[in-house]
Amino acid sequence: MSQRDRDRLVVLRNLKAKRIRQTEAAEQLGITTRQVRRLLGRYKAGGDRALVHGLRGRASNRKLGEEKRAEAVRILSQQVYRGFGPTLAAEYLAKRHQLKIGRESLRQIMIQAGLWRARRQKVEVVHDWRPRRSARGELVQWDTSDHDWLEGRGERLYLIHMIDDATSELLARFVPSDSTAENLKVLEHYLRTHGRPLGFYTDKASLFQTTVKRRRDMPGQEIDPVEMAPTQIGRALRELAIAWTAAHSPQAKGRVERSFRTAQDRLVKGLRVAGARTVQDANRYLEREFLPWWKQHLTVLPASPTDAHRPLGGQHDLAAILSLVETRSVANDYTFQFQGQQYQIARQDICTGLRGGIVHVETRLDGTLAVRFGSRYVSIRQCQRAQKPAPLKTATSRPRRRGPVHASEHVRRIHSALLQRPHLPTWQVADIDRTRTDHSD
Repeated sequence: MSQRDRDRLVVLRNLKAKRIRQTEAAEQLGITTRQVRRLLGRYKAGGDRALVHGLRGRASNRKLGEEKRAEAVRILSQQVYRGFGPTLAAEYLAKRHQLKIGRESLRQIMIQAGLWRARRQKVEVVHDWRPRRSARGELVQWDTSDHDWLEGRGERLYLIHMIDDATSELLARFVPSDSTAENLKVLEHYLRTHGRPLGFYTDKASLFQTTVKRRRDMPGQEIDPVEMAPTQIGRALRELAIAWTAAHSPQAKGRVERSFRTAQDRLVKGLRVAGARTVQDANRYLEREFLPWWKQHLTVLPASPTDAHRPLGGQHDLAAILSLVETRSVANDYTFQFQGQQYQIARQDICTGLRGGIVHVETRLDGTLAVRFGSRYVSIRQCQRAQKPAPLKTATSRPRRRGPVHASEHVRRIHSALLQRPHLPTWQVADIDRTRTDHSD
C-alpha cells in the first residue's frame, strides 16, 4: 500500500466513525462527494485492501508484446535506419512496415536495445527571437547548403532553400552546383509558383553582392566609396522591383539555418531509405515526400491573412531578366566577340549608332543567346574568324638545327695541328739561314 492509499484510509476511517462529514472528506481527498460515497462503500465491503487498485501488480493490457518489440528492434537494426531517432523511427515503422508504436514506447525499446542514447536536457541561454513578419510574401530567406546529402552514393549536391518568414513555407531544390545560373532557375520556379515577394534576405555571398575593393594599407576603411555594379542576381531583383537585404551573421537568418538543420537530419535519412543516387532521384523524393511533410507539420498561419506577393506583369520577361547579361562593343563591320566566337549582326537590323555602340548579350537559362541594342533585339549569326597568314619561307633560309653542333673533320685537324709540339726547339729554328739558294745546279 502506498502512502497515498494510507492517507485515504485515514480519511475513510474518520468518515466511517462519523468524526467528519462527506463534504469534509471530499475536500481533504480532492474528489467529489459521489466518489467519497463510492470509496466508503468499497471500504465497508472489503476492508483496507479495497483501496488498492485491482490492476496493481498485473501487466497493462496496452503493453506491447514481445514479438512486436523484437520486430521493431530487428527493423531498426538495419543499416539503412542508422541514426534514426524515436520520432522519425515511429513514422517509418507505421508508414513502411505497418507497425504502429508510440514514440515514447519506441524510445524505451530503442534505449534498451542500444539503438538510441538518452540525453540529458540542457538549459540553454534564452534567445530573444525576432518576431515573424505579419503577412506571407513580405520577406523570404534564401540560402544554400553544401551538406553531403547522398552520403557518398553519388555526385555532390547543393540544396537551395527559400523559406517564407511569416509562414515557414518552403521551396527547395537540389542542384549540381551553387552557381548563378542554378540560383536563377530556382528563383524562376519561385516567381512562377508564388509571384514576386517584397524582399529576399540572404548572406553576403558573391552571388548577391559585388566585393568592395579596398586599399591594402588601409583594410576595412571606406576611402572614396563608390557604388559597385550589381551582380547578375542583384540586377534581376532590381528589374523585378524586389528588395534585397544582406544578413551580417548566420544567426540573423536563423529561420533558413534551422531549416537546413532539420533537412540535414530527416532529409538525409529519407534519401538513404529511398536509395537516391542522382540529382533527379533527390528532387523526386524532395517534391513527393519531404516538402509535403514540411507543409503539413512545420508551416504556421500568418498573423495577417493578406498575401504580399505581387503577380508578374506583361513587362516582366523572365527569360530576359533571369539571364546572364554582358556588354560588348560593336566593330566597324558590325561584328562583336563573345566567349571566343565572332558574331555578325544581320543587315536588316543595322541602325544608326550601332557601329561602335554597346550591345547587351543575354545568355538565357536554356542556353540560347539574345542580343539587345537599346530596347530592341537584333538578329545575329556566328561567323568564322579570319586566320592570320603563315609567314612565307625564303629559298635561302636554312632549317634551324636542333641539338648539339659537332665540329667537322677539317676543323678538328686544324685544332690538332695547333696543339702539337714543334719538331725543333725555338733556338734552333732561329739559327736557320733563310737566304735563298739556287737549286738550278
